[in-house]
Amino acid sequence: MSKLFPTATLRSKAPYRFDIVGSFLRSDEIKQARQQCSCGDISCAELTKVEDKEIAKLVEHQKSVGLHAVTDGEFRRTFWHLDFLAGLDGVQEVDAEKFSVQFKHDNVRPKTLKIVDKVDFSESHPFVEHFRSVNQIANGQEVKFTIPSPSMLHLITNVRATDYVAIPRYENSNQLLLDDIANAYIKAMQIFYKLGCRNLQLDDTSWGEFCAEDKRAAYKQRGFDLDQIAKDYVYMINKIVDAKPADDIAITMHICRGNFRSTWFSAGGYEPVAETLFGTCRVDGFFLEYDSDRAGDFRPLRFIKDQQVVLGLITSKDGTLENRDDIIARIKEATQYVDINQLCLSPQCGFASTEEGNILTEQQQWAKLAFIRDIVQEVWGE
Repeated sequence: MSKLFPTATLRSKAPYRFDIVGSFLRSDEIKQARQQCSCGDISCAELTKVEDKEIAKLVEHQKSVGLHAVTDGEFRRTFWHLDFLAGLDGVQEVDAEKFSVQFKHDNVRPKTLKIVDKVDFSESHPFVEHFRSVNQIANGQEVKFTIPSPSMLHLITNVRATDYVAIPRYENSNQLLLDDIANAYIKAMQIFYKLGCRNLQLDDTSWGEFCAEDKRAAYKQRGFDLDQIAKDYVYMINKIVDAKPADDIAITMHICRGNFRSTWFSAGGYEPVAETLFGTCRVDGFFLEYDSDRAGDFRPLRFIKDQQVVLGLITSKDGTLENRDDIIARIKEATQYVDINQLCLSPQCGFASTEEGNILTEQQQWAKLAFIRDIVQEVWGE
């Protein structure tokens, strides 16, 4: 098959030319079983059996659409981030008057996090079993494992929160908190690696907020130095990347402006964070939201070094297929700043960042992925 870009090549390591962010619409069986479990009608063990069965179906569907790496669809989670973060040692999920950010046109269940002790990671964390399980279900197919970025714990508890009170360990020592969070993630990465993880994605909405002028102004008014916070967050991520057990594990970052019931909470191009984030963060690749005007243009990509850039040009927020020629034209436009062999293609986000899911059908979800696959074949060849 001829290629639109003669020099374009495929990749044998994550991120792949045809890739995904990670979450999928929950099946009716999952939704029913989770409801039954919450009401006490079935046991946690019975819920796990249903999850195993539905994840196995999902994995086969991902294989059939041609994905190189598969996920568990985040089927065992309620939120894309809170489940993991609340499972860390020293962190508690608590009820709140409202969610920590306000989405356009919709409200999220009011939950938040508090740091109550030293932040750490132990093998009893539920996600250890989550990875072990999906890796077994995948049966030799590469598994992509998604967890929230370390930035999210600091952002939710220290920056978004207006009532943060440091525990004695972190009083007057934000640096110690940053190091403890990073070290907890290093432990997590090492455990996942021993279990076979070679594709780890850090999901992050902090950068989406830091791109938004209204949010930057609001944080500045509260006394925050967002440029320093951005450097702190890159520091944590680089500390994790530098502690890789081996070069055969890829660590990527997905940047989002919010994804709940097909709505969002931030808008603004990458320029305010591009030099710090793209120029100094040593992840293997960035999954970048680029499906709407909210993400701005490609010019901030001029700061990209040797990272892969996965263009999220196809929206996961609705089921309408984009125009093929428009997508190819945008890929070509991005090559003004990044070589074609540093570019990949994916949806802009997952299809269900929370268990409620976005407003589209499963059939439309899979049609989106087939659409991306076909464009990848056309641009980069078979």
